[in-house]
Amino acid sequence: GSVDVTSAGDPCLTLLPPPPHRLLSRDSSNPVEVHDASSLLGEGGGPGATMAPNHLSVREMREDEKPLVLEMLKAGVKDTENRVALHALTRPPALLLLAAASSGLRFVLASFALALLLPVFLAVAAVKLGLRARWGSLPPPGGLGGPWVAVRGSGDVCGVLALAPGANVGDGARVTRLSVSRWHRRRGVGRRLLAFAESRARAWAGSTGEPRARLVVPVAVAAWGVAGLLEACGYQAEGGWGCMGYTLVREFSKDL
Repeated sequence: GSVDVTSAGDPCLTLLPPPPHRLLSRDSSNPVEVHDASSLLGEGGGPGATMAPNHLSVREMREDEKPLVLEMLKAGVKDTENRVALHALTRPPALLLLAAASSGLRFVLASFALALLLPVFLAVAAVKLGLRARWGSLPPPGGLGGPWVAVRGSGDVCGVLALAPGANVGDGARVTRLSVSRWHRRRGVGRRLLAFAESRARAWAGSTGEPRARLVVPVAVAAWGVAGLLEACGYQAEGGWGCMGYTLVREFSKDL
């Protein structure tokens, strides 16, 4: 599922497929230990057992790790873009526009099939390119530091987290990227990154005089499982963004 997230940007919380290569990072200087988050995002059983807290740490991303992290983010968008595109293009207004475009092309193109398929192909491509442009990039560091990477004890980078302050005072902090490699799904990486995000948001609110500690997590509409997990952890849906009156990304928030 996703939080694909992804999108202070339009993040999505994603569970990503594995990158084509693995980068081993054995320099764990100044690691930040992640709090045990057994009460957060309880992920169900899967091919791997949940990693113990002392096997996973979170630290700021090093510059040499940026290509790998960008690759993870772009791969994560591919996990959800087809479902988001299907959701967007099967809404009644979108179907009406596609039908109108097909009818117009029939007077220009000799092929009925081409007139029917070309608008659909272009619309899907536009949705995918838009999602990749928004969610496949890495936002610059903000007042909350980072971007942060989750690192296994062996040195494997298995997840990424980026945070940013809200647009207005009192908005709290926002998760702008939260992605986990598919190799490490259902092993506790996502819930530990979320626990770290909450801890970081609380510390940031206390140091800047924010009126309240709050975390906002945007989730792609196709990631129903992630939305349910967030609600079970005390997050509440509070709107989102989309097009033609239909929501594509829902935002969940929690007072910390």
